Amino acid sequence: MIDDTLLEAIDKMDKALEHTQGQFSTVRTGRATPALVDRMLVTYYGAEVPLQQLATFQVPEARVLVIKPHDRASLSAIEKAIRDSDLGVSPSNDGVIIRLALPALTEERRKEYVKVAKNMAEDGRVAVRNVRRDARKALDSMEKAHEISSDDLERAEKELEKITHDHVEAIDKALVKKEAELLEV
Repeated sequence: MIDDTLLEAIDKMDKALEHTQGQFSTVRTGRATPALVDRMLVTYYGAEVPLQQLATFQVPEARVLVIKPHDRASLSAIEKAIRDSDLGVSPSNDGVIIRLALPALTEERRKEYVKVAKNMAEDGRVAVRNVRRDARKALDSMEKAHEISSDDLERAEKELEKITHDHVEAIDKALVKKEAELLEV
């Protein structure tokens, strides 16, 4: 019973870690990457559709991202979604593909992105701690129902604390890596 609770907590914490790392990939660095736009929502025939379902992506150069829509009719909708986003990039459209030339980031913009990444990391840490809180409540209720002893509860809480610490540490390491990537000129 304790193992099930801990395994469920580990699973949820892993998902929170993956989500945070996925969020980091959407923060723009100096290099072009499909992660900048693949989750962007495009209004296509009246419905909000992720861009990754409408097009393929290529990175021919370090600062150029090429978006090739599966349906040419979606070109203008994709272009509009990119223009309306907070990427700060003007798309160029040749009738078949859309090119995004990413300008070099200014020092001020880099620092803004570091703040954004820190907020994402904090959200990830909060999610991990919420999972810990829920698991603790489950363990406490097991002890109150006399399903486990107080010694078992103490051991399980120590294990839960170690698991939480490991996940928070992984988020912190990912943040340090992202910060270094953002501040790299």
